[in-house]
Amino acid sequence: MNERRGSVTRFFTSDQHFGHVNIIQFCGRPARDIDEMNELIIDNWNNTVGVDDEVWVLGDFALGKIRETLPLVGLLNGTKHLIAGNHDRCWHGHKKGVNSAVRQYLDAGFTSVEDRGAIVLRDATGFSVGALLNHFPYTEDARHADRYSEFRPVDNGSWLIHGHVHTEWLQHGRQINVGTDVWGLTPASEDQIVGLIKQGPRNLWS
Repeated sequence: MNERRGSVTRFFTSDQHFGHVNIIQFCGRPARDIDEMNELIIDNWNNTVGVDDEVWVLGDFALGKIRETLPLVGLLNGTKHLIAGNHDRCWHGHKKGVNSAVRQYLDAGFTSVEDRGAIVLRDATGFSVGALLNHFPYTEDARHADRYSEFRPVDNGSWLIHGHVHTEWLQHGRQINVGTDVWGLTPASEDQIVGLIKQGPRNLWS
């Protein structure tokens, strides 16, 4: 997959849940309604990500009325890649309509749509490390049960960048949650992720 190029910065994020009213209360988002939530996430994103930057969205981007929420991807800066989650219509865990949904997500503005991936992370010091990309963590869940076990990544000893667990943790061993709720409703930069990895496996909640 793509690596850092020139002045391009890479970012990682997940679980925007655009259009999902219940997520406001569930995750304690500072918004009165869906419109305010959507606007806050878009503003934070565009104040952080440049138009030439690269963003990996690790699932659960748009909910609610998908014809209204999916087009929001076009309002967001950067080249956007989606690693689909269980709430994305293009996720291959769904049995029907996946191929047409993938086309819908690409047409909306995602450059690529996959269910999993791998990446090499780098920082300015020359440090580099490989990591897996997946919506799901190796183990555990936002509801404390390993749902979707057949779709979980296999723990081969690699670092894992993921979403799905919302506010359950920021880091759990070698698992780094880039869910927007533990990053101030803002994408996390590659340097921030590498900074966590350099400090080794540990448990962090914020």
